Amino acid sequence: MPLSPLEHDRRYGELDQVIRAYTGQPADDTPDKPSHALTAYLRQTWHTRPWALAVAERQLREYADNPPGRLRLRLGEFYAIPDVGLPEAEIQQWLYCLADHIRHSIEQGEVPPMAAPATHWEWQTRFPELTQFLGGWFSQDMPDEFDDHDAAVDDYRTTTDPHLVARLVGELHELLALDLDEPDYALAVAELGMEVDPPAPYPPSAWLAFVAGRMSAPRADYGPGSGPQTDTP
Repeated sequence: MPLSPLEHDRRYGELDQVIRAYTGQPADDTPDKPSHALTAYLRQTWHTRPWALAVAERQLREYADNPPGRLRLRLGEFYAIPDVGLPEAEIQQWLYCLADHIRHSIEQGEVPPMAAPATHWEWQTRFPELTQFLGGWFSQDMPDEFDDHDAAVDDYRTTTDPHLVARLVGELHELLALDLDEPDYALAVAELGMEVDPPAPYPPSAWLAFVAGRMSAPRADYGPGSGPQTDTP
């Protein structure tokens, strides 16, 4: 039978995070240099969950030492590594290579400096609530679900727990603090799941700043029979 969620996380949870970091990225690590994907994983994890690095190193090495045999394959009691573009015969050495890089980073204290996210995984891991907001309320279906961008923003604000709204505001300010060029902000919102353009005449950064201000404003207490009045951005 398949692994239970608890057993999966205990044995493979952080290994899975490492492998997810390679989504859309080449597994081109060498003994001398980690890939962009692994560097992104190291940067994000060092700055948010440094204790998890040792767990990742152990799980990678244990999986490479004991790849799933015939019985575990037949029972489904194993973690299936997604296709990362490497021949199956090279996967084991690649896992050892990743474990070696992570161990070196821990033992030498080599921490990638803070920077704008470099991969799809890093964008969405660094800005999880912004990913939920843009991907959930501003997908390609947004024009069919809401009258305009304002209506979508208001729907998120009124239907989402205030603690998550506050988290979103923080992530918006963190994204704006990266001080990217406008094309890079356009790339950022796309990586975070936005599938429609910001409303005219706003470029992405100005619209993100507007949304941050709107989410930060106190919620009005409307009396019976009245509804919130939306402002035109």
